Amino acid sequence: MVEISKHSQNAYNLVLTEYGLNKVTWNSDDEFVYPEAENCWNELSKHYEIGIIANQNFGSQERLDKLGLLKYIDLVIASAEEGVAKPDLRLFQIALDRANCKPEEAIMVGDRLDNDIIPANIIGMTTVWIKQGFGGYAELKEIEEHPDYTINNLNELLNLLV
Repeated sequence: MVEISKHSQNAYNLVLTEYGLNKVTWNSDDEFVYPEAENCWNELSKHYEIGIIANQNFGSQERLDKLGLLKYIDLVIASAEEGVAKPDLRLFQIALDRANCKPEEAIMVGDRLDNDIIPANIIGMTTVWIKQGFGGYAELKEIEEHPDYTINNLNELLNLLV
């Protein structure tokens, strides 16, 4: 197994390094919504203000609208528009400031330990690791990677938060 620094250690980068592959260019047209997503966001939006903190290309709000999810989301903080990307804590702080929310009042739900859980833990948010998608293949190693909660899908998120 190839040794990679703690800061770049995630399943995607490990596979690229191990097999000598190049990183693929992200195509927003390849994005899809999990079948339970709309019901989840609809239910959560009745109880919480919903914000998105994402490493995304320009036009995140438009894509969320096209996917039918923007109506449930109060705030979208995307790396392309902000000029800073996760795991940089500044992106999380921008979101908290715009939401007028203290870290201890926020819950970060993310599928990646390196980009979602670690920075949210550092800044003081409650963290939920959703092991859905590629990020679910990661393994917990460092203490700062450990989320407050671990779930397998969006239905479990509803059970946890509603």
